[in-house]
Amino acid sequence: MESPSPDYILDIAGLPSPTADKERTLHGRPWLAVKWRCCSTYSRVYRNRRGDAYEGRCPKCGAPVKATIGEGGTNSRFFEAG
Repeated sequence: MESPSPDYILDIAGLPSPTADKERTLHGRPWLAVKWRCCSTYSRVYRNRRGDAYEGRCPKCGAPVKATIGEGGTNSRFFEAG
């Protein structure tokens, strides 16, 4: 028995793949994952408004971290700080 031909065509070629942009959040802001050694916790650190660094603080003790963006950097998304 032959399967019936569909009465519609779904074109998904223009949709981005789920892994197309791993650095985006639901809010569209790039982030880095940070394991805070000082308090044994994890959090996200978001890119600043100028777009030249990722800046944040430990969610428990408030220790600051800043990772500048520039040539010769890394593609890594996970770091340890504090």
